[in-house]
Amino acid sequence: MPPSFLPPRHVTIGAAAAFVGTTPRAIRHYHGIGLLPEPERGADGRRRYGYEDMVRLLWVRRMADAGIALDDIRDAFTTGRAPADTATAGTEASAGAADDESDSEGDGMAGVLERLDGALAAQEAEVRRRRAAVRRMRSEGSRTGLLSGLVTERLTGLPEGALRQADLDSLLVTERIFGPLGAAVQASRFVALATHPVLREESDRVDRAEEALDDGVAVDDPRVARVAAERYAFETALHAAVEESGLSVTDDALWDAYDDDAFGEEGGADTGSGRRPPGSLSAAEAVGLLPYDVSPARLRCMELAQELELSGTTEPRGPAGLSRTTEPGRVTAPGRAAESAGEPPTRAPSASPAP
Repeated sequence: MPPSFLPPRHVTIGAAAAFVGTTPRAIRHYHGIGLLPEPERGADGRRRYGYEDMVRLLWVRRMADAGIALDDIRDAFTTGRAPADTATAGTEASAGAADDESDSEGDGMAGVLERLDGALAAQEAEVRRRRAAVRRMRSEGSRTGLLSGLVTERLTGLPEGALRQADLDSLLVTERIFGPLGAAVQASRFVALATHPVLREESDRVDRAEEALDDGVAVDDPRVARVAAERYAFETALHAAVEESGLSVTDDALWDAYDDDAFGEEGGADTGSGRRPPGSLSAAEAVGLLPYDVSPARLRCMELAQELELSGTTEPRGPAGLSRTTEPGRVTAPGRAAESAGEPPTRAPSASPAP
């Protein structure tokens, strides 16, 4: 049957800004300085943003948050170079006025100094975060360093060129939706693909088969079920490779940390940068804002692959929306993710997570 939820193929500038965590005014500025190409416009004359636009906006936001000037970011996209050496770690020029005459006498200097100390501490933490991002960029030599430290640690040691840009794009999107912990577990997928050429070749073949399920293919076309079975078979083989490589041991520790973080348990693993920043979008909100240019046939294929996984003997662990049948470059079948994102992770003591 057709999926109950059809995601937008394109979104407005307001939705794009909400997903990325910026403002429509900032996005218009990016267009004005040539940092972001102008997207197609709808019949109403308004800009329409697709998946690739969102990925680029996310990279721009990460680079800007790391203290990189917008002109340098634009040059990086133009030349293909990561602007690691041009990054700066500038802070605000002042921490706030300490002579507010409206302060009550009881507040006095002690209150002023307390507020000043808090403002400086916040700036110090931000400088440390930016310096850490710049160091990762310089050591990794690519955009990998713009991902959280929890994710880049899992990718350390891979041969140069082993990761594709699409792999990094997928990790960036997953980190935005499920946080660094979710992306760190998904990294196992790309580590396994980078170290198993046969699996990478099979992944490319299944990807091409899914891409062929365009708008001209009906949802009940036999090819849909066949490709879903191929996707499930591939994901099962990839899951086995993750198990055999020992990556699942680290994944189990990450899921324990994810559980502690999600349910507020004390005494759990130190997740460090794995925690979701205060005030960030929930997974359900983020999934609802991300455009997916996926045909109904391909969406049905993703759902069938997930049904095959759920009917198998191994139940995946992970937050709603992350599963072994996750499509590279996407999170999961959007309808399922929208219905269940934000629910507690599925627990299966005998199985490791395979995003």
